[in-house]
Amino acid sequence: MAAQLGGQPIFILREGTERSKGREAQNNNIMAAKAVANAVRTTLGPKGMDKMLVDGLGDVVITNDGVTILREMDIEHPAAKMVVEVAKTQDDEVGDGTTTAAVLSGELLKVAEDLLDQDVHPTIIASGYRLAADNASEILKTIERTVTEDDEDLLLKISETAMTGKGAESSKDKLSKLVVKAVKSVVEVESGKKVVDIDNIKIEKKVGGSIEDSELIEGMVIDKERVHPNMPKVVKDVKIAMISEPVEFKKTEVDAEINITSPDQLQLFLDQEEKMLKNMVDNIINSGANVVVCQKGIDDMAQHYMSKAGILAVRRVKKSDMEKLSRASGGAMVTNIDEISESDLGHAGLAEEKKIGGDSMLFITGCKNPKAVSIIIRGGTEHVVDSLERALEDALRVVGVVIEDEKLVAGGGSPEVELSLRLSEYAATLKGREQLAVTKFANALEVIPRTLAENAGLDPIDMMVELKSQHEKGNKNAGLDVYTGDVINMMDKGVVEPLRVKTQAINSATESAVMILRIDDVIASTGGGEGEMPPEMMGGGMPPGGMPPGMGGMPPMM
Repeated sequence: MAAQLGGQPIFILREGTERSKGREAQNNNIMAAKAVANAVRTTLGPKGMDKMLVDGLGDVVITNDGVTILREMDIEHPAAKMVVEVAKTQDDEVGDGTTTAAVLSGELLKVAEDLLDQDVHPTIIASGYRLAADNASEILKTIERTVTEDDEDLLLKISETAMTGKGAESSKDKLSKLVVKAVKSVVEVESGKKVVDIDNIKIEKKVGGSIEDSELIEGMVIDKERVHPNMPKVVKDVKIAMISEPVEFKKTEVDAEINITSPDQLQLFLDQEEKMLKNMVDNIINSGANVVVCQKGIDDMAQHYMSKAGILAVRRVKKSDMEKLSRASGGAMVTNIDEISESDLGHAGLAEEKKIGGDSMLFITGCKNPKAVSIIIRGGTEHVVDSLERALEDALRVVGVVIEDEKLVAGGGSPEVELSLRLSEYAATLKGREQLAVTKFANALEVIPRTLAENAGLDPIDMMVELKSQHEKGNKNAGLDVYTGDVINMMDKGVVEPLRVKTQAINSATESAVMILRIDDVIASTGGGEGEMPPEMMGGGMPPGGMPPGMGGMPPMM
């Protein structure tokens, strides 16, 4: 980039800087975003296919969870990364609907291309899209339905909808019961509002057995075994000391040198060390604790004293597990063993070491008011258990969201068709050019039911015609049953989702599409510096593989 001054070029950007502007920049960005959306599009819905992602180390992930695919793909293009951000936001806010958000984002950009070709200014498109998104939130309120925490049937259906198509299909009835029970036990009321923190539900994976063997433990499961074989395996009427400092001999803070001149002195020194450890263990025993959960190490000598006192101890427990155990048992974390007292102890009915899948684990159950619970997932292989975990996390999140918001809508593409028709009507009431953008927004929403039909091997045109005619007749909950190919009432079928899944997907997809549309100049510094963008990434055009430049690391099957 150079400016002319009296015939002498003045370089403003350093040599090698790539710049693309105007339509070229917009086309590149839109193309990259569309390619990312297309990568996850085939995973949408109950009949969606899975992706196998292999990273540089050869680790394999098999999933059809949109956000997992986008996270694992090694995406370089800056505009493509924005679509990944949409999926991440959706995951953080709601936990489900990540594929929907990414696909919608790509489709909004695709339909915007037609408007750009007609010389509609990106600012007009942006304001039209925002109008449409605001109006969509209002329209959704007309088709929402209220649900309460006590309506267990609906909560189970929400959980089943979130799990469908994620490898947990065969046992979704059993798993949904675990999910609803787990979420209901961690509901809290803060300033009059129900709050569900899914972090209080621990998912422990164990390969072996079948999916049906998965179970909910109303308490905590710690994936550790007792530190000494002489310790009891079962303790009843449990009083737990949760210690976050090591039960070991404390080293001096200062670098001191000790000169020992006789064996007696060495013995004194060792006796003193032993005495310090015995004092630490005595403090724990005197507090009344009969189970010790330690975040750091436990010295061999301390283990010996504890086993003599009949205490069951585990060490090197994760901090997050300690915090959950503290919530479940009502105890406090002890940072200084000298200060430990009975009031710091947590209480539970039973602590026992059991073997699951060949590994010993500590089960702490019978807590009075377990505000933290554990789910043990079983499955035939590592990949099965991993995909189950992702399905369960999605289900836990959506059930939590619906208990917080108490609002749900039908699934199966039904809200999108309703929104598309109502937004088309709304567009007709607008005077300016925004009308074109709102109409395109309405068309873009059809991508969800259309993709559901395509992924199920049905004819998308026939399905869309049937869906629209049902909605025009006033059947607001008409959606696509991908198993039979019929258009039916989704509420009656029990295919339901939290309202927040839809509002969040529409809002975040709109925001990212608007942001990408408003970029008309891409200046990329290249100079071989670390982390800088290679020049081919900015220069438009598709490489032979059909993917936009800079989408490296994606498995060839895409």
